[in-house]
Amino acid sequence: MASVVASLPPPLLLPARKSHMGNFPSSPVSLLSGRWNRVSFVVKASGESSESSTTLTVFKSVQNIWDQPEDRLGLIGLGFAAVAAFWASTNLIAAIDKLPLFPTVLELVGIFYSVWFTYRYLIFKPDREELFQILNKSASDILGQ
Repeated sequence: MASVVASLPPPLLLPARKSHMGNFPSSPVSLLSGRWNRVSFVVKASGESSESSTTLTVFKSVQNIWDQPEDRLGLIGLGFAAVAAFWASTNLIAAIDKLPLFPTVLELVGIFYSVWFTYRYLIFKPDREELFQILNKSASDILGQ
């Protein structure tokens, strides 16, 4: 169960001097009196966590591979290759950025691609579901599931 604790000064929490204590018992937030004229809230999650998210699946897959001794070397090599590819790509981008015309052209290409991607995959719900299916399929293909 996750919880969040926040301590706010009264002017940020309660703009007026009148008390709003009658509203708090019906909400899922409990009110605790704090020191130094502050009010503290404790918010607790009440639902089950979602195990179907891609992040948890990727983490569990990496953890399963790490538990097998013969696959550790491959996982370490894959991590090293990812770091080396990131380093090489940043150096390549820095070299291209020094050329006089390419940064402006690449910036326009990036803007047009962002607009196209937003229109194609993010605006409408069926397109977003298609994007999630593509991402889940790609993750399962990469992880061999």
